[in-house]
Amino acid sequence: MKIGDINENKFSLQSFAVPTSGTFMNQRIKLADVARLAGVSSATVSRSLNYPNLLKRDTFKKIQDAIATLGYVPDSAGRALASRRTQTVGLVVPTLDHAIFSRFTQTMQTTLAESGYQLLIASHEYNPTLELNGARALIERGVDALVLVGLEHSQALNELLAQSGIPMLATWALDRSGKSLSVGFDNQAASVLAARHLLDLGHREFGVISGFLHHNDRARARVEGVRKALRDAGLKLPAAGIIEQPFTYAGGRDGLRALVALSPRPTAVICGNDLLAIGALIECQAIGLAVPQEISLIGFDNHELASHFAPGLTTINVPAAELGRVSASTIMQLLAGVMINAPVELPIELVVRGSTGPVAMISKR
Repeated sequence: MKIGDINENKFSLQSFAVPTSGTFMNQRIKLADVARLAGVSSATVSRSLNYPNLLKRDTFKKIQDAIATLGYVPDSAGRALASRRTQTVGLVVPTLDHAIFSRFTQTMQTTLAESGYQLLIASHEYNPTLELNGARALIERGVDALVLVGLEHSQALNELLAQSGIPMLATWALDRSGKSLSVGFDNQAASVLAARHLLDLGHREFGVISGFLHHNDRARARVEGVRKALRDAGLKLPAAGIIEQPFTYAGGRDGLRALVALSPRPTAVICGNDLLAIGALIECQAIGLAVPQEISLIGFDNHELASHFAPGLTTINVPAAELGRVSASTIMQLLAGVMINAPVELPIELVVRGSTGPVAMISKR
């Protein structure tokens, strides 16, 4: 399913055990005072606080302006108790140390805030125990929905999610089985796109610098995409040509050194993200290996630095900000009772810059 096709009845709020009604009041400035100033009914004010995404934007703004003018403070605890809603969404991400996850998270927060929701965040550094603990903490704090990265999680976390009954959205990957609601892109297809670009340039000796594959289904899908493209071309990616490193510049440098020590040496290297690719590019410059004359490099993410190196980094553009926006919008629709089809697939594209070139150039070294 593509963006904008959220109209089928695959997932709905009724799929999860989440009550959806309730009222509240404040002992000082009254809800009725806000309604009178905003020129709307008390029920509309209540709806703006419990289900802000159901209101027209101008109506919601009038109510928010009235609340600000009067200094009205809703009884959040009482409202949460009555409605079983806390107006919060939980997000568990691998890390906030990478720009692409930060961009995704910021856009989610901005989009949710427009509907009166706040984002609570936990990170786990690809550690399944920390992921479980973070998810449990967010659920215990009463989040209305939970957003996770990837499809693969520990059995303990899967059991926790089933017991909690709250809506859960998987991101950065696509669940084509339909077992869970997901918003993301096809990681394997993205790597196929990268590998075919290099094959079309004449490359036949490949290497991959990947993040750690354990507990990371996205990284494994990207490696499998390279394997698939090579299989389709009658080639094979050797086991020694897959180097696992942390998603850092240093990891890229270490991975590149390991690959150039192989015989035959790869003429093309596909990296699991742009941090690894930029690290590999820096290492090539440090050891005097010309890019792309002697080796071609491709990244993954389209980091803002990718276009500022010389040569610029060829990479897969991942719409991280759009992913955050669509993920937040999907959660809002789900909480509003809208029927949603799954998965919601975002487009990816190959951005060709100067770090890739024809294999014929290598014969001139």
